[in-house]
Amino acid sequence: MPTCTSQSASPVKTMQDLVRSLNEAMGSSGLGDDLCTVRKVKQLMHTYASQSDDWAQHAVYHEGTRYTRNLVDDGNGKYNLLILVWGEGQSSPIHDHAGSHCMMKLLAGELDEQLFAWPQDGSLELRRTTPLRTNSVAYMHDKIGLHRIGNPSLTARAVSLHLYSPPYNMCKTFDESTGAAVQSSCTAQKLTNLMSSSQAYACSAGFAADPAMAMPQGSAITSI
Repeated sequence: MPTCTSQSASPVKTMQDLVRSLNEAMGSSGLGDDLCTVRKVKQLMHTYASQSDDWAQHAVYHEGTRYTRNLVDDGNGKYNLLILVWGEGQSSPIHDHAGSHCMMKLLAGELDEQLFAWPQDGSLELRRTTPLRTNSVAYMHDKIGLHRIGNPSLTARAVSLHLYSPPYNMCKTFDESTGAAVQSSCTAQKLTNLMSSSQAYACSAGFAADPAMAMPQGSAITSI
């Protein structure tokens, strides 16, 4: 195991602090294979305590979709930061991360992460299920396996923050019963004409929102 030196860091009190600290931590290299940087970034994600006023304007959800992927920051070109809003009872397909690091923090609600082994003999083995609650942080890489993220609640949406390094637009999704894989788009688009924080969070939290405040078509792209 590498010996990682600790360095003093600026407080991470807001989403803006987090973005700045992430840029400082990863510099021009992104996460790469440096486990010390991976640990530092994970600690930064832990240190930030979720505050809806920080991220609500990005937490846009389109009724009838499983979940949406909303770009928060494109980093330094070596990573990107997305907010995903999960519909009630909705989940992602089983998927890989195209060789990228994935760091995920739950901002609101609850999610379950199911970890799968890579397919062997035409099937996928479920290794474990980990419940995630507000401010939980999880790390994923293809070397660990595949995963599926789902919102177990049938009455409330969930909001999560995802860091991908390096960014990617295509990944593989897998059929649980056969192990067959297909290429899938996993892009996100930066929101335009953002709602106010209170309006956007009303949508993400599952409350009724004024239809006149709906986001324009194409402002967020439904994930894989």
